[in-house]
Amino acid sequence: MVIVMAPGATDAQIDAVITRVTTAGGEAFVSRGDTRTIVGLVGDVDKFHGLNLRTLPGVAEVVRISTPFKLVSRQHHPDMSTVYVGETRVPIGPDTFTLIAGPCAVETPEQTLEAAQMALAAGATLLRGGAFKPRSSPYAFQGLGERGLQILADVRAETGLPVVTEVVDVADVELVASYADMLQIGTRNAQNFTLLQAVGDIGKPVMLKRGMSSTIEEWLMAAEYIAQRGNLDIVLCERGIRTFEKATRNTLDIAAVPVAHDLSHLPIVVDPSHSGGRRDLVVPLSRAAIAVGADGIIVDVHPHPESALCDGPQALVDSDLRALATAVRQLAPLSDRRPAAPLGR
Repeated sequence: MVIVMAPGATDAQIDAVITRVTTAGGEAFVSRGDTRTIVGLVGDVDKFHGLNLRTLPGVAEVVRISTPFKLVSRQHHPDMSTVYVGETRVPIGPDTFTLIAGPCAVETPEQTLEAAQMALAAGATLLRGGAFKPRSSPYAFQGLGERGLQILADVRAETGLPVVTEVVDVADVELVASYADMLQIGTRNAQNFTLLQAVGDIGKPVMLKRGMSSTIEEWLMAAEYIAQRGNLDIVLCERGIRTFEKATRNTLDIAAVPVAHDLSHLPIVVDPSHSGGRRDLVVPLSRAAIAVGADGIIVDVHPHPESALCDGPQALVDSDLRALATAVRQLAPLSDRRPAAPLGR
């Protein structure tokens, strides 16, 4: 069951709802959005019906939810959400198309700055870059750690691009959050429930990549772990799933975008770089993402991909970025979207 509070509900009114529920033996989880607060209830639903929760001051609606992902479901939140990232409040949501770009891995200050400038020239409004890199091989480049975070912060100061970067361990959540504007949960941690709860507690926007073998329901349930800790600033990321096909690195489940949009109010971006795994596939897959209604894309950029320490074959160079920028500029308006721009400038 979910209680939707009125837009002007006070903290005292929310506390009164929580008190009534917990007194009856239930649990209440509060999630605060930009315009409304939602209280998710766990416990005996039939008992909750006898509490007359709908009559409490500040309560707009009481909804019995049949889906297992209560807080991220559209059943109680029919309008699509917009997530704002960084001090400049870059939007990711239904009215805009957001280009997120940068190096897969932070290697040097020079490489990261050059990649960020390439991204900025292509119209990107958010900078992605990995300081911690979970890799299949223990011998592969694992990232620079905090030094990489410092480089990203320096590049943000120079370019103005808010930073999206991955966190891979609960012990690093506070550290990464002290540098980053948005925390990314990668495919390998998509069902690391302790980590999901930790990023939910930290209060920063979260990009949740789909697990490489996760169903859409499992993906949304992972988002529910974050939302249950009081954070509804979640962006879903379809990055391809593992199938029998070997022609691409992963299989981009393009149908997952409209399916997840139908089920959840959370914005969804597509990762054509990690799904395709090849530079020549990134722009075509980006066009498909725009056409199917994605709220943005996240792509790899590298000034010298032939010497990249991570995922060089899929990193875009200047000529690819020009084609990508053209696709965003020409195709996004056909879906009644405008390229995202920072609101704080």
